[in-house]
Order: sequence, then C-alpha cells, then structure tokens
Amino acid sequence: MNAFEVYYDESEDILYFAKEGLEHEFAEISPGINVELDENGNLIGIELFNASTLLKNVINPIVKKLKAA
Repeated sequence: MNAFEVYYDESEDILYFAKEGLEHEFAEISPGINVELDENGNLIGIELFNASTLLKNVINPIVKKLKAA
C-alpha cells in the first residue's frame, strides 16, 4: 500500500494528502473537503480547504505541546 504524502499550500491554506495515481473523479464530501479517486474508485487524495480554520482544534494543542518540549 502506498503511503500518503502531505502537502500544505500556505498561500491558499489548503492541506493535501496524496498518493500516486491519476485522478478519475472527485467528490466534495463536506464543504471544503474533497476526495479524489482513481479509475478503480480507490482513494488517492484528500483536499482540506481553509485548513488552518478547519483544524484549529487539532493544531493548537500540537503547538502548545511543541512549545513545552
């Protein structure tokens, strides 16, 4: 199984999880969250728009933990 790589576009505030494959279709599963599928329906990508806002409840505790380390 190919591991997902993580990319962050700071200027657009988009967090992207991707693995190798060609996108055949995509679906918006929730406002600001898209999934990309290959021709066999396998998940090859996840896009999170406005990532810093969407994940603030996850990011803030991590930042606090890093500062304490």
